[in-house]
Amino acid sequence: MDRTDRLLRVDLSAGTVTSEAVPERWLERYVGGKGLGARYLYEELEPGTDPAAPENVLLFVVGPLTGYTPGEQRYAAITKSPLTGAFLDSYGGGAFPGRLAGSLGDHTGILVTGEADEPVALSIADGEATLESAADLWGLDAEATDERFPDAAVACVGPAGERGVQYATIASDGGDHHAGRGGAGTVMGGKNLKAVLARDDAPDGLADRRARASEAFAESETGRWLAASDTVETVDFANEVGVLPTRGWQEGRFEGADEIGIERVREAATGRERPDDPVPGGFTVDVEGDDSEGESESVPRGATPIVLGAGLGIDDFDAVATLGALCDRLAMDVITAGNAVAWAVRASDAGVIDRDLSFGDEAAARELIEEIAARSTPLGDALAEGVDGAVAAFGGEGLIPTVKGMELSSYDPRSAETMALAYATSDRGGCHRRARPVELESVSGSHRSATERAAAVVEEQNHRALLWCLVADDFLEDVFRADRGAEWLAAVGYDHDPESLSAVGERVWTLVRLFNVREGFSRADDELPAVLTEPRADASDSSGDVTDGTSTDASGGLDRDAFETLLERYYAVRDWDRRGRPTEELLRRLDLADVPDEATPVPPTTDGNPTTERR
Repeated sequence: MDRTDRLLRVDLSAGTVTSEAVPERWLERYVGGKGLGARYLYEELEPGTDPAAPENVLLFVVGPLTGYTPGEQRYAAITKSPLTGAFLDSYGGGAFPGRLAGSLGDHTGILVTGEADEPVALSIADGEATLESAADLWGLDAEATDERFPDAAVACVGPAGERGVQYATIASDGGDHHAGRGGAGTVMGGKNLKAVLARDDAPDGLADRRARASEAFAESETGRWLAASDTVETVDFANEVGVLPTRGWQEGRFEGADEIGIERVREAATGRERPDDPVPGGFTVDVEGDDSEGESESVPRGATPIVLGAGLGIDDFDAVATLGALCDRLAMDVITAGNAVAWAVRASDAGVIDRDLSFGDEAAARELIEEIAARSTPLGDALAEGVDGAVAAFGGEGLIPTVKGMELSSYDPRSAETMALAYATSDRGGCHRRARPVELESVSGSHRSATERAAAVVEEQNHRALLWCLVADDFLEDVFRADRGAEWLAAVGYDHDPESLSAVGERVWTLVRLFNVREGFSRADDELPAVLTEPRADASDSSGDVTDGTSTDASGGLDRDAFETLLERYYAVRDWDRRGRPTEELLRRLDLADVPDEATPVPPTTDGNPTTERR
């Protein structure tokens, strides 16, 4: 089977498409997906580039295993985030990734620069790409755009991306799937690139291997969980252990959780995404569509009832699913959108903004989401910049937690200090998918040392970074755990052993840190949001239910000094200095010494970081 070792380069300003070889050394070091995209972004982007500028780079990257592995297929959208100013890798699923891999031929991805004079679509087939006018598509939502191309898989921006909402997504399958967080759709819309069309079928190789792996995955603990509940069950889990962000992060449990949790979703479901698959994907439900369309179908993920349900105090599942479907059609990240609305409610309560808003009001939430997408009011325009943008416009700091400008998502870490560390050190901002230590520690408890807990976060981050180089769904981590995916890669022409692959995850995480350091990020950005040092309204009910040893003080807030100690141990495990910068010694060990440019500060040593406790 041939390797995918070329890249399509698209210059929208010039209207040109060229094909080039990927440096062999890059394929060896980074494999594909996140790693290869990060290397190109570091190489191509001048430090300090405005994410909204035509010079910003947007990559659509698959991995050597895209289309072959069990479960959900993925592609990576990689760029400099307009929401955070940091590195961004965001992953979309559904039919588009496999068909993109099949359409690219021997190419592993697409690198897009420049800005088209008018809206265009990029059509991919037989390993080639062509640009075509999309002027008639501009203004359409994700569902309507998808319907225009019955013979292709579509990844597109909606109204939110066209209008520069800083957390616009790249939607596929009519809005059922998204490269969701951080604003990849904002960059795409700013380039006047309305859609990417994958016209060929997904690769059909490794069918026997995939079938065997699918059966094994279905029998695994994760596979059984996904088959039974998909990610919606996280609502019930988070509520049970007291980490469900409720009413704008004021409480850790929601009394209406049963009305938006997994049993209610099963009752409402009309089917599953992939009914014939051993792990059949998300639940499909009927929701209220546009006024002209009546009902339509949607696939609510766990984030939808968490952020738009509990987070907004709404206990009507139909209303929550309809809000989620609205965000999906507009192609706007539900996590940031829900947190933005929650900020507005809390800001209203605090007298920061002059608008009558309250938790539990679905109609007001819908109205505000539409204002954000259209940027049609001063409040909607400010919220389109994210929570930090709204704070800059109106005040009201400390109401909703953010890290590096990205709103936190699924779990309140005030009951699990190690989860706070995972949020704070996430390379793209407040993301729970880089490491999820709360899921283990919430049910088992732990009295491990700070170094041991920091090392556990590092291990999760490194392993998921490797999976996203493949590009494999991170829920498949157990499928690749034994040999890191070496046997799968050998079947598609890659020569890696488990030891070299283990280094890939750490190498890529370090490379992304170099990018962020070059952009001015430092220890100050690996922060514990101030709101998390304060008790929740229900602290007396939930503090102590979930513990990782030193997670909460008596008031229910996180201890800042204990967190700083944990962060120090994290830097030590990573071989970074006290300011959070990878050292020359580490770069030599990871075969990255030739990567940093003159704009990237690299200290020679760990500067006194307590490395004696590192392992």
